[in-house]
Amino acid sequence: MLEEFKPRFKGKVLILGIGNTLRGDDGVGSFLASKIKDKVPFLVFDSGTTPENYLGKIIREAPDTVIIIDAVDFGGAPGEFRILEANEVKTVNLFSTHNASISLSINYLKSNLQADIIVLIIQPKNINFTDKLSPEVSRSLGLLEDWFLSLTTGVKS
Repeated sequence: MLEEFKPRFKGKVLILGIGNTLRGDDGVGSFLASKIKDKVPFLVFDSGTTPENYLGKIIREAPDTVIIIDAVDFGGAPGEFRILEANEVKTVNLFSTHNASISLSINYLKSNLQADIIVLIIQPKNINFTDKLSPEVSRSLGLLEDWFLSLTTGVKS
């Protein structure tokens, strides 16, 4: 699935990690953003639990591609991840601690940018108060980190 995702990284790419690092697996988007920031040829923002606070910055950067990464309960196996089109976020049965802000943020970006917006969602196992990821989500984090770090050739930022 990840290799099919690679051609979507076109032009100026911006990655937005979302998550609450004090709620276990919910922090995976933020953790991934912090692990790849300054190591990939893309702009990377860690918005924590407030992606709406980054909308102005994203619009000023005028990216061609926006990748949003967040933990979302879509009923999959813990650590499973999927790639959604921006318009699928509303139509898929999802639960995220920031679900409303993701939909609103995507709509705002779509109305202010001519960018390809893609959402990478990761199935959490535990979103209780802890600063530790479950083993399943931690494995996925490592796999995704390695994959993003491998994207250094053939991609223009």
